[in-house]
Order: sequence, then C-alpha cells, then structure tokens
Amino acid sequence: MEMLRVRWGQGLFACVGLDSALAKIPEAARQSGNETDFDVANTMTHFNKQIVNATRSTVCAFKPNMAFYRAQGLSGANALFRTTHHILSLPEQVPVIIDAKDADVDNTNEGYVEDVFDHLCADAVTVHPYLGGKALKPFLDRADKGIIVLCRTSNKGAGEFQDRSVAITDEEAEKWDLPQGTTMPMYQLVAYRVSREWNTAGNCALVVGATYPDELREVRRIVGNMPILIPGIGAQGGDLEKTVSAGKDSNNAGMIVNSSRGIIFASSGEDYAEAAARETDKLSKDIRTALAA
Repeated sequence: MEMLRVRWGQGLFACVGLDSALAKIPEAARQSGNETDFDVANTMTHFNKQIVNATRSTVCAFKPNMAFYRAQGLSGANALFRTTHHILSLPEQVPVIIDAKDADVDNTNEGYVEDVFDHLCADAVTVHPYLGGKALKPFLDRADKGIIVLCRTSNKGAGEFQDRSVAITDEEAEKWDLPQGTTMPMYQLVAYRVSREWNTAGNCALVVGATYPDELREVRRIVGNMPILIPGIGAQGGDLEKTVSAGKDSNNAGMIVNSSRGIIFASSGEDYAEAAARETDKLSKDIRTALAA
C-alpha cells in the first residue's frame, strides 16, 4: 500500500498486465537457449523485461497473470520467477501483483501464500472470496502484502452469481449501519465484508471491472478509500472516463487501472517495447485528464 501511494502521488494509476501469451510474443523477442534456436523461458523473460523497462516510469504496478506462465510448464514458471525478481530489482520500486485468483481451505492456502510471497516475492495477489474469510486467513495475516479480493469482475456472465440478491442478517445490518431486512447483490456483500471485517491489517483491496461502471461506483461508496484494482480497460472495452469518475476515491486516487493486451501487444514488430511505452504513457495521461475533469 505504501508503494502504491508513492506512485499515486506521482499521478501514476496505470497497471500493465503481463499476460504474456507465448503465441503472441513478437518474433523480434524470440530468444535462443543453450542448445536450441528457441527457448520458451528466455523468450518470455526477455519480452517481459523489455516491456517492464519501457513502461516502468509511467505505471503504478505490474500484474502478471499466472495462467499464461502455467501454460508453459516449468519454462513458464522459470519466466515468471525471473520476471517478478527483475521488477523487484528496479530502483522505482513498482509493486508486483500476481493475478492468481487463489483460494482454498486454510491449510492449502498456506502453500499458495508461500509460493506467491516467499518464492515469487510478489507484493500482492488476487484471491476469490468464495471459501470465506477464515479460509483466507493465511493471506490476510500477511500484513505486509496486498490481498486483492474479487468483487465484481469484468467478464461477460459475471453477474450469474455476483448480481444475485442476498439477504443481510440482522447482526450484519446492525454492524454495518443498514436497515433491518436489507437485501443486496452478492458483489456488494463481498465489498461490505472485506472492507468492514477482513481488512483489519489495512492490506485489502478489491477487483471491480471497468466494464461495469455503475457497480464500480457502488463499491467505491461502500469501501471508502480502499484501493480498487480495475481490469477491463483496453481490449475488453471499458470506458476510461466513466471508470475514473466511478472508481476514484476521496483523494482522487485509490485506483489500479489495468490494461494488458492493449499495451504489451500494441505492436507485433521490432518496436513492441516502444509501442507499449507509448500506450502506457497515453493511458496514464488519459487517466490524469479524466481525474482533472
């Protein structure tokens, strides 16, 4: 959280999603191995490093999505490890968010925690709330790390469960200063639960997609100045002006606005890193313009 606040203080709210699908990595980034003309781990790592080095001065965070590295087995794991540790070595101190969407029973979560925080040395991780706060305790207890809980996601069909109306208990209504008999969509219940009960260490944040600005506004109302990770800008079609208007906190900050494919694959040529830098700079400037408006 301290690292994020420093970046926000510099007017930086853009997050680059390192969704480095091997098939989309430009030919110019291909790297060889010890005995081969093409090496997966070296290629993914080189591509990521070039993107990171080109954009590091204009971002508030980097967010590798675990799926694209798991898809390449041990080579992908190697690339992710090398990528996160490269980012951690930067003098700019840009936080690393591992987009893993982890969660299981509590003793299993201890393994996830060790992997993400002690092996990859990430600063934050995304988790889902379905198993409840007790199960997430190994994550929540890491007061030095960011725990970013899925709330209202950006994908089509997200409302199948997230928009379902649920009844608030009398005990919850009293604690949260709500009328007795209140009902609300499940995503709002998640926002209340995380902000009112799970965030005892002040290390929680929420994921709310840019593709649902009205829901984003409701979540911001519920959680106050808690950070919100906002995917869905760029390839998914989220409206930036509506997103910033709905997602900003009372300090004109509090947002981690993520774009992945629209930045890292902005060019398929030799200028892929320069193109990523241009798109990131544009996103950062557009966010600042929207905040000023």
